[in-house]
Amino acid sequence: MRLSDCHNFMDFRKLAKKRLPSPIFNYIDGAADDEKTYRRNTQSFDDCDLIPNILQGTDEIDMSVEVLGQKLQLPIYCSPTALQRLFHHDGENAVAAAAEKFGTMFGVSSLGTVSLTEIRNKFKTPQCYQFYFHKDRGLNKAMLESAKEAGVEVMMLTVDTITGGNRERDLRTGFSIPFKLTLAGIMQFAIKPMWGINYLTHPKFALPQLDDFVDMSEGALSIGSYFTEMLDPTMNWKDVEEMVEFWDGQFCLKGVMSADDAKRAAEIGCKGIVVSNHGGRQLDGSRSPFDQLAEIVDAVGDKIDVIMDSGVQRGTHVLKALSLGAKAVGGGRFYLYALAAAGQAGVERALTLMKQEIERDMRLMGVKSIAELSRKNLRFR
Repeated sequence: MRLSDCHNFMDFRKLAKKRLPSPIFNYIDGAADDEKTYRRNTQSFDDCDLIPNILQGTDEIDMSVEVLGQKLQLPIYCSPTALQRLFHHDGENAVAAAAEKFGTMFGVSSLGTVSLTEIRNKFKTPQCYQFYFHKDRGLNKAMLESAKEAGVEVMMLTVDTITGGNRERDLRTGFSIPFKLTLAGIMQFAIKPMWGINYLTHPKFALPQLDDFVDMSEGALSIGSYFTEMLDPTMNWKDVEEMVEFWDGQFCLKGVMSADDAKRAAEIGCKGIVVSNHGGRQLDGSRSPFDQLAEIVDAVGDKIDVIMDSGVQRGTHVLKALSLGAKAVGGGRFYLYALAAAGQAGVERALTLMKQEIERDMRLMGVKSIAELSRKNLRFR
């Protein structure tokens, strides 16, 4: 199977599975507990049907949106995700280059594998920073200051990871940073030698947002342990209010799932929220963002920008979320599988296919711009 054989989300997933060692593939692919929420995130779109209008003269299609002070040429952006250098040796650089080419936003995680400054110097497309709130308040302040200095446009504080989700696939393989694999995990790396060759012959793996503050040289620190041991479970609204004031710019809470929390975010000065359950990777059994989106838009959509992520695989999923009132949609796995499959070329192909789907589906819906989408276009079963 080659990149040219990839025509949709599942094709990229198949190629990524072929190329990645099993522990790394399952880190991307897996979720919490029984992974029911992970599956529901995508299934929820199936309970909603699009209603097209005909004879609308859709010769020119405008897919641009304005969200969190940024003008994007596509209504979907590349959500910040951790450890991208493990999926492909170009990591965030490949994603940023592809996002810039398509005029959309990309994100860097606190667990990102390139520095905010390095990537901002290379690429000028809008950048968001997925921030994890640590027990070490000095670390939090230093990370915020470095993001300011780097010129990051959007701060996204992740609020659904005060402890790690129970990702059982990672427990079975021993996936961790740095690696401390089980015997079965080691064997999986042995049968995918090209990954190892690329990993060893390219710049050394690092977590530059954390390397100056966290010593990972002594033994392994699993992803779950990082969340449980280093992140601050006492984080509260007062802490966030102080961060909003310090940042003094586009500040967004990522992981909001209730209307009451959305209202509180608006009250303390957040410019936006991301309705998200972390791709089903935290609380299994939680509601899907698409199922919850209308309630949250109705509560705060006139006050702050509401974004949605988790489960997005198709252009129609994007249009359904926008029709409910989301200002933009984030995608993670949709580009991560493509990154793992073929680096920048893979991400560009994923964005190309998504752009083509959105444009084609807008024509079929009878709308010329994102602004024309509304709930009149939808019926729930």
